[in-house]
Amino acid sequence: MKYEIIVVGGGHAGCEACLASARKGHKTLLITGNIKNIADMPCNPSIGGSAKGIVVREIDALGGEMGRNADKSLIQIKMLNSAKGPAVQALRAQADKVVYPQEMLKTLEKQENLTILEAMVEDLIVEDKKVKGVILENGTTIESEIVILTTGTYLKADIMVGDSRRREGPHGEKPSNHLSDKLKEYGFDIIRLKTGTPQRIDKNTIDFSKTKEEYGDNVVRNFSFDNEIYYDVDKQISCHLIYTTEETHKIINENLNKSSMYGGLDDVTGVGPRYCPSIEDKVVRFSDKERHQLFLEPESIYYDDIYVQGFSTSMPYDVQEKMVHSLPGLENAKILKYAYAIEYDALFPTQLKQSLETKILENLFTAGQINGTSGYEEAACQGLIAGINAGLKIEGKEPLILKRNEAYIGVLIDDLITKGVRDPYRLLTSRAEYRLLLRHDNADIRLREKGYEVGLINEEQFNKFQEKLENIEKLTNILKEKRVTPKKEVNDYLLSINSTILKDGISLYNLLKRPEVTMEHIEHFIDIPFDEDIKEQVYINIKYEGYIVKANREALKMLDLDNKMIPKDIDYDKIKNLASEARQKLKEVEPTSIGQALRISGVNPADISLLMIYLKKEYHYDRK
Repeated sequence: MKYEIIVVGGGHAGCEACLASARKGHKTLLITGNIKNIADMPCNPSIGGSAKGIVVREIDALGGEMGRNADKSLIQIKMLNSAKGPAVQALRAQADKVVYPQEMLKTLEKQENLTILEAMVEDLIVEDKKVKGVILENGTTIESEIVILTTGTYLKADIMVGDSRRREGPHGEKPSNHLSDKLKEYGFDIIRLKTGTPQRIDKNTIDFSKTKEEYGDNVVRNFSFDNEIYYDVDKQISCHLIYTTEETHKIINENLNKSSMYGGLDDVTGVGPRYCPSIEDKVVRFSDKERHQLFLEPESIYYDDIYVQGFSTSMPYDVQEKMVHSLPGLENAKILKYAYAIEYDALFPTQLKQSLETKILENLFTAGQINGTSGYEEAACQGLIAGINAGLKIEGKEPLILKRNEAYIGVLIDDLITKGVRDPYRLLTSRAEYRLLLRHDNADIRLREKGYEVGLINEEQFNKFQEKLENIEKLTNILKEKRVTPKKEVNDYLLSINSTILKDGISLYNLLKRPEVTMEHIEHFIDIPFDEDIKEQVYINIKYEGYIVKANREALKMLDLDNKMIPKDIDYDKIKNLASEARQKLKEVEPTSIGQALRISGVNPADISLLMIYLKKEYHYDRK
């Protein structure tokens, strides 16, 4: 049987990829090693977080599934950094580890044009550098026009604890032992990466009186712009905060040579995540810190496992026992599952185009941890883009390329393909130059129309979005037109909120620009018959207008460079005086524009000037 698109791997990237291609009307096959592990959460039982929560909103704005599924399965949700500016605010939810995969599987099983097959892919069908399908472990061949690899951490996966190494994936699953070797034979540069997970503790053996309770928000929150409510805001499950102790650090330092990463194994080549390190890494790298923050997070309402966030380790089991029992409230804790590190193969991501199609083999796309990323959200957004672009390629259309000022998804993909990775890539707000433009609240305004254009947003959703835009404009105009004058009652109220009195009339629009004035204060003067999301959008647009205008101006400069395209047939060896490192990096990355070339590590402004001179001379390139 032949399919249009085959997706290999049923994790968060694979789910988004197969749903996107099927919803675009393409006959799609999802191949996964174990159907029970579809949308599994082998590590942290959460969705969202700093920057990541905005990505989930972007996925939803484009028509992806993660936000809706998170809303269906959350047991606690809160807005991070709510006391700070809108550029760093993001949702983070505790998702139920039982419900999340169940709900995603239901969605997949109901989806038209989608078939699920439980099998292992061992090789690709390749003819003339073009992928034509896959070859299963048992030798069966399945043809397709496009293949999307979303293999997660399963390529030659090794579980490591102390001096023990086992060739298996998360949960002891059988890994893919041959596919990465085949990819290497096809010409791909394969790298070795590492990540890890902490212990799971029996909730009934924890003394919570020694912990600080962390509650969810007391207002309803949603990842999805559909705004359906699936939970009772008053019945959220709490997390708990604790800290490592002096005794914890002593145990770790005394046993460092037993950690897989610090001497327990002498053949570890994988590089671990810099921004989500093991507890050994934290203690060694930040030796001046007396303690490290840990969160005790419930995994599900259906069982009693508590996830010790921030306590990832590859220490032997006996050392883990001592480490856990040194923590406040966990002196008598029972470990249900021990921590481990996992090492796996991945592709060096500069071998990808902006569409996530590989440069080595045509019609092969990759998404998720195979591209060197870390995290459910980073995987899901890549899967969505790969699924969309696979469909667009079959349709003979241009790929969806999100720019750095349009989405965190655009930042992530551009970073991967332009800079590559040294360790598992994690999204951070600091990676985005224009983070004030890439906010939680405006993800639909940035991306919903694009989702509609590629066919993943339906008419009802798009009409609702159009109505939202109209209401934002209406409220903005009302605030511009409505004025208040220096009457006594007006000035008395302004004084009561510590604001300067009026000497002349002022529009409510300009009054709202005052730092101390909120939308609630404006509602003292007029009734605002709009939903909270409309009021929030207008408030941010007005309050941060100057900063937003400046950010947009800076983004336009970048876009100008991104619009200066580099010819595909350019020969960098012909550019005189180009630094050798720049020449090598430009050949490797094959940037499509001057803007992308400028973002490559090792390419400096002097190299760009030489490149521009060459383009002007050989291609009559306009530098302006």
